[in-house]
Amino acid sequence: MKNKMMKKVSGIVGLGTAFLLISACAAADGSDEPLVVYSAGPGGLAESLAEGFTQETGREVDLFQSTTGSVVGRLEAEMDNPAADVVILASWPSGMDLMERELLHTYADAENADLLNEGWNGDNQLFGYSASALGITYNTELIEQAGEDWADYTDEEFNGLVAMPDPSESGSALDFIAGYLSDQGDSGWALFEELVENDLEVAGANRPALDSVINGANGVVLAGVDYMAYSVMEQGEPIDIHYASSGTVVNPRPAMILDSSERKEAAEQFIDYLLSDGAQEIVADDYLLPGRSDIDAHPDRVPFEDINELDIDWEWMMEEQENINERFQESIR
Repeated sequence: MKNKMMKKVSGIVGLGTAFLLISACAAADGSDEPLVVYSAGPGGLAESLAEGFTQETGREVDLFQSTTGSVVGRLEAEMDNPAADVVILASWPSGMDLMERELLHTYADAENADLLNEGWNGDNQLFGYSASALGITYNTELIEQAGEDWADYTDEEFNGLVAMPDPSESGSALDFIAGYLSDQGDSGWALFEELVENDLEVAGANRPALDSVINGANGVVLAGVDYMAYSVMEQGEPIDIHYASSGTVVNPRPAMILDSSERKEAAEQFIDYLLSDGAQEIVADDYLLPGRSDIDAHPDRVPFEDINELDIDWEWMMEEQENINERFQESIR
């Protein structure tokens, strides 16, 4: 009887120990905690994707949504105690910088990664799940004939009518300047110097810059993200958009897993979800370019294959973006 009782107690202790071990492992993996996602805009898209992921997996998402500049700033501030699991930026070079600093997790088995557009998978660390193209957006009630190319807006007829997002707040605007210089060389600075001489307004992040055109404070915004223009056009605003004849930057938006994440399994599930049919359709519905080559863009926007691109070097842009922003900020003071 005593031996049987000892075996029973031993079994209970064993089960209890196993339970404690499982609980400890679960806590270490953060399996009961929300997945922390830091995402650049658009806010509505970030929220829709977070909700879709929760519906599909049952995993809650703790979402921080802001501009690329704010997201990167928060990452830097938290470097000694990282909180994010997944980071989504609106700037490919900004993602490359995180990869260069060995801050990212490699996910070699991401579902549908082989269907991404060419060059939109950065060593299985950057996944370009969507993209925006940088266009010329104008108020049709103020501008009778929009200029075809960037340099047209240095003409006197556009004096005081042109805005541009601030590259210190908008990662995509910084990528445009860097991309233009990558294509044109150092002589490309002449464009920005002449725009400043023509009273260019540097108008905050993408949305404030676009709002200044919607409300008529400016007539044109250069290098604004195109999906915002298509969205307000759908709402009936007097806005139109086209792409510069000499080419523009089409900027893949990287989704990444931080190597510091304690919830890597859930983070990998989030990447899989972003590249799924359903999430890619959500991307298209919000007028962004889908990351996957087999998913059609929204029928009311210009598709990826019809946009003329500048000849750019992403590596050079990543290395030079800080110097480029400093020089640009000096030019507008």
